[in-house]
Amino acid sequence: MSVHPSTSEAPPAARPAVTLPRLREAAARGEKLAMLTCYDATFARVLDDAGADVLLVGDSLGNVIQGQSSTLPVTLEHMAYHTEAVARGKRLAFLVADLPFGSYESSPQQALASAGALMRAGAQMVKLEGGGYTAETVRFLVERGVPVCAHLGLTPQRVHAIGGYRVQGRDEAAASQLLADATALAEAGASMLVLELVPSALARRITGQLPQLMTIGIGAGAGTTGQVLVLHDMLGLTPGKRPRFVRDFTRVPGSAADAPGLSVAQAVAAYVAAVKDGSFPDEAVHGY
Repeated sequence: MSVHPSTSEAPPAARPAVTLPRLREAAARGEKLAMLTCYDATFARVLDDAGADVLLVGDSLGNVIQGQSSTLPVTLEHMAYHTEAVARGKRLAFLVADLPFGSYESSPQQALASAGALMRAGAQMVKLEGGGYTAETVRFLVERGVPVCAHLGLTPQRVHAIGGYRVQGRDEAAASQLLADATALAEAGASMLVLELVPSALARRITGQLPQLMTIGIGAGAGTTGQVLVLHDMLGLTPGKRPRFVRDFTRVPGSAADAPGLSVAQAVAAYVAAVKDGSFPDEAVHGY
């Protein structure tokens, strides 16, 4: 019978605790930031020990944990529960939690109440989807001490409005709107911006023009400040066809299909290393 180590143990001295100022300093040095989704205490410890900079308690838990067909059924209570679990498991990584659908759209005041619930659960930053009116909400939160990560491109909470899971910003008008939304969010005080399923050239342009934003790409090429993947995707656990921007890090590149794979800890460490050295994503394989 194995005994899990207590989360109250002193953190190892290998690296300092990751804070928002330290993330900004790393980005300013040109260091790529490695983010992964996480939903429980055990994986939180594994990801943290492997060197992940940021853990995202994503509303993707609706898909990979609850078996839902979208993120829409996820509630604020679900998010707070999983945020608490991850907060108890992680040692040093920075913790971001999603504001789920219906928890922030009504008003900035609603968003603040929802953000408060997640921060009391252990989040150090909240993430919300969309541009336009959300800039006002971002400003309202930031002015009240809530760090914010915005999210543009494919925004899964709006999957029905945008007509499915497809690349956003391909034509000139859509690209201009994405850039305008990113600019408004940066001016409102957002610290991070997830860019999902966005052409690589557009993601690189947004990153270059808005240096105050730490851009985190997922299917947005190699020109962003950092990268994020859904944990279950990068471990090769998600059934069905793998999205183009995903790499299964349990497989050793060039090995035979039936060759032994890496352990979870080794795969996460490989992901972190590949993001840091710029070998992932490969524009020719994973970009649009």
